[in-house]
Amino acid sequence: MEQLAQTLIIGLADGLIFALVALGYTLVYGIIELINFAHGDVFMVGSLLAFGLIAPRSSGGLGIFEITAATPAPLMIVQILAVLAITIALTAGLNVLIERAAYRPLRKAPKLAPLITAIGMSFVLQNVGLIFGGSNQRTIDNIFPTTNLLSAFGIQGVTITVSQVFVGVVTVPLLFLLTWFVAKTRQGRAMRATAQDPDTAGLMGVDVNRTIAITFLIGGALAGAAGVVQILYNNVTVWNLGFRFGLNSFTAAVLGGIGNLQGAVLGALILGEVNALSDRYIATSWTNAIVFGVLIAIMVFRPTGLLGQQLADRA
Repeated sequence: MEQLAQTLIIGLADGLIFALVALGYTLVYGIIELINFAHGDVFMVGSLLAFGLIAPRSSGGLGIFEITAATPAPLMIVQILAVLAITIALTAGLNVLIERAAYRPLRKAPKLAPLITAIGMSFVLQNVGLIFGGSNQRTIDNIFPTTNLLSAFGIQGVTITVSQVFVGVVTVPLLFLLTWFVAKTRQGRAMRATAQDPDTAGLMGVDVNRTIAITFLIGGALAGAAGVVQILYNNVTVWNLGFRFGLNSFTAAVLGGIGNLQGAVLGALILGEVNALSDRYIATSWTNAIVFGVLIAIMVFRPTGLLGQQLADRA
């Protein structure tokens, strides 16, 4: 039972990271009905950027912050916030550039054209990661204490670490902030209007191009935040990291209901548990196959997802 509980905790942390990436998929689909296959690789770029900012020059990084376990806690918090801010800004800008250069010219083209372009952009970003990050895995030392936080309550059989709490501290506020932004702000209403009917929204004064660009901006920002959280949690990144996370996050978006924000989060949490249970009780080599199996089963038996595909209020 303790082993199962520990596995579920690991799955929860993984699921929260998947959720940040899955929201980028579902936001873009909700606005322009495009599966942005390059999104997982934007996440990979964010992870490599965070590595470069954190790792010392001797490990292949830029040595700008060099956060270590010996760094005083107040300074560590400031440095992590700086890494988050820089990475989010760069990946958000990268995603906007992708939309402007690759997707916007094809907005009126048949659906197959932007889909193929998205796959092409994925390969471009993978090769960028390969050139600048190298073909080998890049690792950093764990900067967080490894003590069991539950030991203060007399619980020894199950472990919750500072790194797992860090995942929740970063991702949960971002998830709630995005939900509030889309539901309550003027720009969020513009996103929902564009998702429902872009032509009518344009006639009502909504700048459709600007709204779509902001959607890509938000998706890129979430991918960048996920990249920072991932490397600080798992301490490793590599040029093809976006494939596994992209697969899980896309499957999570479909599982919850593509275009549905709450569905994307629910699907991500479920997929996090599926990954953790598969890694622990079956085999890591089978995990991707199981995720593909889940995706196929969803498309066959419930193509609208667990919470339903939101068509009139997709963003």
